[in-house]
Parts: sequence; structure tokens; C-alpha cells
Amino acid sequence: MSDLEQFSELIGDIYDASLDPSLWPGVFSDARNFIGASAATLASHDMVQRGTTVFYNWGIAPGYEKIYIESCSRINPFFPTAIFFDLETVHAPVPECVPRNEFCHSRFAKEWVAPQGFIDTLMSNLEKSAISCAGFWVFRRFNEGFADDEMRRRFALVVPHVRRALAIGQVIDLKKVEAAALADSLDTLPAGMFLVDAFGRIVHANLCGHAMVSEGNVLNARGGKLGALDPGVNQALLDAFTAAGRGDGSMGRKGLAVALKARDGSRYVANVLPLASGARRQAGVLYSAVATVFVYKAVLDLASPPEAIANEFKLTSRELQVLFAIVEVGGVPEVAEVLGVSAETVKTHLGRLFDKTRTSRQADLVKLVAAFSNPLLR
Repeated sequence: MSDLEQFSELIGDIYDASLDPSLWPGVFSDARNFIGASAATLASHDMVQRGTTVFYNWGIAPGYEKIYIESCSRINPFFPTAIFFDLETVHAPVPECVPRNEFCHSRFAKEWVAPQGFIDTLMSNLEKSAISCAGFWVFRRFNEGFADDEMRRRFALVVPHVRRALAIGQVIDLKKVEAAALADSLDTLPAGMFLVDAFGRIVHANLCGHAMVSEGNVLNARGGKLGALDPGVNQALLDAFTAAGRGDGSMGRKGLAVALKARDGSRYVANVLPLASGARRQAGVLYSAVATVFVYKAVLDLASPPEAIANEFKLTSRELQVLFAIVEVGGVPEVAEVLGVSAETVKTHLGRLFDKTRTSRQADLVKLVAAFSNPLLR
């Protein structure tokens, strides 16, 4: 079969796969043969969660696919550079993302690339957003040599058709992936979070929100509508939801706070934040949501963040000073200079901070201070 005949048949198979997804593995096998590669894969990468979704691949052993998803995707040095590449453009991640010498000494190369015998790769983004990208990757092994001009030319011929066929079949949906990641993040909030429509119907709730409704101590959800126990307060919430649905400017961008009283006498606060029409459109299936409601226990006379942190973790005044210097100034050398002490002294206090707060990284200390400064995370 001539190259033209092979290419024509491949393009026909690509568009057939858009209607029958079961054909994609075979298409990727044929595509790698036409391009001149040993393996091909279609995968999306989330820059925030550092997670990976593999849609299809051919030529990569199942064991290595599992290793990549579970661990190696987090140490892939090609990201986040690759997310900035334009759609359908062909790139060689080595050296465009990482110089070859540096890449060869990376954990990713030693633990995932070299054991499979790969020596070079080409990639192209088929879809991307601010935090995610889905790419088509092809790999060459040592016996095939580095990617050459002919391989790039053939890859460039195939990429646009693969992208259009995937779009027709709606195989890649980064919004769903990002929505799932967002839902997981919201579930970590100790405050109840609800998305509601103009009638108070609950469109989405995080884990804490579900627990609050289930307990019935502060809120209820009769008929699927978010409500308060007190009739007067319940009406205030409904009025706020209605105003958010109308785009009533009286709520302002910061929304409004409604005081709630629980059955056991404890006090809670519900913050109703209107969603702008643009935000609602981006929410896709949650388009009906007009407001976000955060519900958390009201605590009077809260200690300032430094006092609260010192009391919680039994920190000395010097340890507290080093903690906030790390947050506000930066690394050990900078903190040592600002505090007028040696780097070794800062490291000693930093080690004690890690032990007392049960953290292991400076980034974790920053998150800890941020949590104590945010009323939603108290």
C-alpha cells in the first residue's frame, strides 16, 4: 500500500471511530505505524491536581500505564510547559520543555521512559483550558532513532483529523474532569456549601452540606429546597435566592449574611453569594444555580490567627515568629536575614514547626496559616 493509500485509509478509520469509540485502539495502532512510532497515547493532564486521565493508548504496557497514572504523572517534567502550546501544533517536548541532558537525569526518564526503551517523543495539544490539557503523544524506541522531519510531517498530517474526530465523538471533556476535581476540593471544606436556584432548590451540595441537611439541626431540604428551621429566617433566605435570580444589585457582589439558630441553641451564619450570569453559563449543567450558600458555625471572640495557631500547636514565640516569616518572606536564607539569625537556627526552628504541626513542607505551613485566617475553614 502506498503512503497516500495508507493515509487515506487511516483518515477514514479516524472518522469511523468518532461514531464507534471501540475502534479507537485500532486507529491509534495504525496511526503510530503511519507516523513511524512505537507507541501512541491520548491523555489529559490537570495542572492543579497533577492528575492524569488516559483515554486511549497503543504500545504502552498496561503496567506502565498504571505506574504513570498513579505516580509518574506527578513528576513529568514536560508540564506545565506543554499546556501553553497552541492546539494542533507539533512539538518535541525534549528539548522544547526540558533540555535533553537534564531530562535524561530526571526521575521520570529513569523510572518510566528508559525502562520501556523510549528515546524520543512528539506531542500536540488537542484540547486545553486554563488548568488542563489533553494531548496526542507518539513515542519512538532506541532502535528507531530520534524523531526526524518525516515523522513530524506525518504527525502534523494526522493531528487535525484526530482532534476533529474526538470532538465529534465528545471523547475529551475537560470541563467534566475539572468539575470532578472541584467537587472533590469543595468536599474538604468544613463549612456547608450549596448551589441553589432562584427557588431555593439545591443543585449541588458538598459533603458537609449533605451532613447538615441530614442532621436537621440547622437546615432542612423539604422538597429538595434549602430552608432554615425558623420561618422568618427561611423567608429571608428565599428572598435572597429570588434576588440573586433576578440579578438584583441590592445584594452586591459580596452577597448577604443570614443568622441561623440551631435546634440545640448554637448559632450559625449563612453567606449567600450571587453567581453572575457569566459564571452560571460556565457552570454548564449547573446553569440553573443562581447563588452559592456557605453555612458555618458562628464563633464569637475568635482569637487572632497567630494566637490561635500558637495555642493549637503549642508554639513558642520564636517558633511563631519563624512560621510567619516563612509565610511572608520566603525560604530559610531570606528568613535568616530578616530575623538576624543564622540559617542553621532557622532550620532548627523549622524542624520543630514540622514536628508540632505534623507537616513536612514549607508550602504546608503556608496552607496552615491560610486556613486559620479564613473563617470558612475554621
